[in-house]
Parts: sequence; C-alpha cells; structure tokens
Amino acid sequence: MTITTCVFDAYGTLFDVSAAARQAAEQPGREKLAACWQALAADWRNKQLQYTWLRAITGEHTSFWNVTMDGLDWAMDKHGLDDDPELREILLALYWELAAYREVPAMLARLKAAGKACAILSNGSPDMLEGAVEFSGIGTYLDAVLSVEDVGIFKPARQVYDMVGTRFGCAPDEVLFVSSNGWDAAGAAGYGFTTVWANRAGDPVDRLPHRPHHILSDLTTLPEIAT
Repeated sequence: MTITTCVFDAYGTLFDVSAAARQAAEQPGREKLAACWQALAADWRNKQLQYTWLRAITGEHTSFWNVTMDGLDWAMDKHGLDDDPELREILLALYWELAAYREVPAMLARLKAAGKACAILSNGSPDMLEGAVEFSGIGTYLDAVLSVEDVGIFKPARQVYDMVGTRFGCAPDEVLFVSSNGWDAAGAAGYGFTTVWANRAGDPVDRLPHRPHHILSDLTTLPEIAT
C-alpha cells in the first residue's frame, strides 16, 4: 500500500542526544568533562535505553525523565563526575533544549508538501517532547506527538506501535517508521511497519528476528522512500 503516515522516534533520530554533553563540555572550567564528554554521552544514552528495556520487562514503568536522570547518574559515576551536582543540573537542563539534526526541518517540509501525515512516537515524556519540539522549531510539520506515557510501557512493546493506527486510522503497511535505534526499527518491522534505520554511527545490523527495510546514514533522502 501507499505510505500515508511517516512516524519518527525522537531522541537520536530527530534530536541530537549528544548535544547536551558536548555543549556542557564547551563551558569554561569543564576540562574534566571535555576530556570524556563523548564517552559520557554514549554511556548516558546506553543506560537510558537499558533502563527502559528492564522496566518494560519487569513491569515497573516510570517516566522517561526518570530513566534519563538515572542513566546520567550512572554515567557520571563511571567517569568520576558524580561529585559535581552543578554539572548534573547543567546536563539535565541542556537535555530539554536538544537541537534537531540539520537535515530534519527540510526533510519534514518535503514530506508535508507530499501530503504525508507526520508524527513522533517516542519513549519520551510528553513535557520533554514538547520542549524539544518547541526548541527545535519543527512543530509546524507534525500532526501528532505520541508518548508511551499513554500506554505505560516503553518500546518495542506492541502497545506502543498500536498508538499510530489508533491516532491516524491507518493500517500498519501505510506507515513508514523511522528510528536511529536498530532494535526499534526491527521491532516496528515485526509489527508490520515499513521501517528505516537512521544508522548515523554506521553500526552493524542487530541480530533480531526482523530487520529494517531501509538503512540511511542520515534523513536527507527519506522523502524519496516515503513517496
């Protein structure tokens, strides 16, 4: 069937999750962070995701903001920065102001011009997503911002992907789902979406029952797949 609806993961897909650590490292007096900000950002992100999976498995749901804070605390402890509460507050504040990747606004504009419905489907808490959408200025291109808080479980649970059909009244094969997380793209492919993995890091494909239908290094050419 024709793609009618383009759905995007948020963090790492539309918004640069490494920006908070990078910007904090550029501040005066942050030499210790400057020496490890890339590793800190990676560890923060990995723990953030791991905590969502573990909470989904155990049925102990919490907000994405809580797992974001827990992931940061773990990463700061690993890199010997846990004695700096001021830095913690700076990093958390910057996470609310993540910029979109540079190609994102033009890509979304092309999809809207082609008549596609566009939405975010994210583990993020509604207030976090609202802040990121507003800060990045991409709200005008979005028909919906869907949060897992409405179903109380993190991706890749099928209940999350169900939200797209509920909101847009579309069949799974009308949906192009885009994520920077290989496991998310795989889970959505198993659900029945056509999927795109935004593989910005050039990682290998995850060994899972389902695989992404398309792999891109960024989202510049995504409208060509959707149309």
